[in-house]
Amino acid sequence: MAGTSAFADGHSKTITIATVNNGDMIRMQGYTDTFTEATGIGVEWVTLEENVLRQRVTTDITTKGGQFDIMTIGMYETPIWGSNGWLVPLDDLSAEYDVDDILPAMRGGLSHDGTLYAAPFYGESSMIMYRTDLMEAAGMEMPDAPTWQFIREAAAAMTDRDNEINGICLRGKAGWGEGGAFINTMANSFGARPVDEDWNAQLDSEAWANTLNFYTGMMEESGPSGYATNGFNENLSLFNQGKCGMWIDATVAASFVTNPNDSEVADSVGFALAPNSEGVDKKANWLWAWALAIPAGTQQEAEAKQFIEWATSKDYIELVAAKEGWANVPPGARTSLYENPDYQAVPFAQMTLDSILSADPNNPTVDPVPYVGIQFAAIPEWAGFWTEVSQEFSAAYAGQQTVEEALAKAQAITNEALEAAGYK
Repeated sequence: MAGTSAFADGHSKTITIATVNNGDMIRMQGYTDTFTEATGIGVEWVTLEENVLRQRVTTDITTKGGQFDIMTIGMYETPIWGSNGWLVPLDDLSAEYDVDDILPAMRGGLSHDGTLYAAPFYGESSMIMYRTDLMEAAGMEMPDAPTWQFIREAAAAMTDRDNEINGICLRGKAGWGEGGAFINTMANSFGARPVDEDWNAQLDSEAWANTLNFYTGMMEESGPSGYATNGFNENLSLFNQGKCGMWIDATVAASFVTNPNDSEVADSVGFALAPNSEGVDKKANWLWAWALAIPAGTQQEAEAKQFIEWATSKDYIELVAAKEGWANVPPGARTSLYENPDYQAVPFAQMTLDSILSADPNNPTVDPVPYVGIQFAAIPEWAGFWTEVSQEFSAAYAGQQTVEEALAKAQAITNEALEAAGYK
């Protein structure tokens, strides 16, 4: 339990925060002393890889373990946990905090019945990040809104195995929020859906086969070896080392791939909207926020709220901008950021906003579905069975089974889970 034991340096209260090992969160930890100096509240961090974080915080909150005073969670968990009474409502934040400044898409996704249960540290959609120099050398030009067919052709043209350049890097790592999230949005853009309106699994459909066959074919032609185990951080590292021609992933990565301190290719990165398949009017982009929430039952609720107000405030954005430049502030959460002329000058700002605004959780697929969510269905069971599905997909990516075998298993896993939970 995160307790109230005094620190040797005089902090009478200490809060424990579980967070993901993404770059913006690591950056925030570097500024924690600013918060402690202003408030006298000590902060202990538990920083975890994405899949591990999800497992740890879910276990802690469902068992009332009390290990954390603040949890980093997202748009999937927040409405479900809020409705269960597992989170402290954030309905009394200060006027100065200006909750109405949070982008409506982010505020809506982190609320239940109109009550905010988590504050977005950053918001994201997904988009294409690509090497302008390699695209030019290939004699091609990236459209603002390309198709998957163009992406595959460009990836093949940019691939240079002798120089360790992969034309494209994409997530293949198992986990509902890792490769599972990516392939579901890709499937949306191929006209597929995981279930029909009556919760019957649709993974044995032609559209799903087209999605996985296209993905595996493109990755075998132009992707890195071992892509079946690559997630966000692995692909970020490959891109920053100059080993990817294109990467389709979270818009939040833009500040890292364009930062010369992080990226060897910072001066030659362009951006475009996530692709759609020819003839399909859905793009492969998601909507997400990594947000800070307070588990009900914490003994440090007031201190936790102080930290959340600090870390997700306009002042924190100004602090990072002053120290590291506007390109490195946490994006996607506040309207005022996109109205700021200094931020509008950042090369990826508008593309990030356009990607966020084009994501529609209420209409994620071509054919109708009975859930809300783009890269996930907002039901409690999704994390469990879609993790299993993603494991079958990753096994196919690794050549351990065929796409057809993976989809047949995914179909059975999904139907069994939804039947057991009473959806059908």
